[in-house]
Amino acid sequence: MIELDTQLRKFQKELSAGTVSLALLAVLGSAPEPLYGYQIAKQLERIGGGVLAGKQSALYPVLRNLEGAGLLDSHVEPSMTGPPRRYYRITDAGRTVLHEWAAAWRATRDSVDSVLGGLEP
Repeated sequence: MIELDTQLRKFQKELSAGTVSLALLAVLGSAPEPLYGYQIAKQLERIGGGVLAGKQSALYPVLRNLEGAGLLDSHVEPSMTGPPRRYYRITDAGRTVLHEWAAAWRATRDSVDSVLGGLEP
């Protein structure tokens, strides 16, 4: 039974790694204002029903990669309750990529759902 649990955790980790960038872009694409890391993590937790929830610190490398690719902008603001916060917002290029990635995700999801269609839940 331990082997099955290990395989499931590995599979979930692999799925998550491939979808976190898309989910981050989607959260920031629907946000009316820039968000900082904790807010983004809470949105992922709330909207994703916990499936995409993970360690908040794991989001920052992905956010930096998206920013490095020109898909996000960020700025730092002082905080009255702690250290300064880095706020992220999606760029126009990020919105374009979000739409392309969302279409690719839907096509992949539909294809996998078709293959899995004959399996019992």
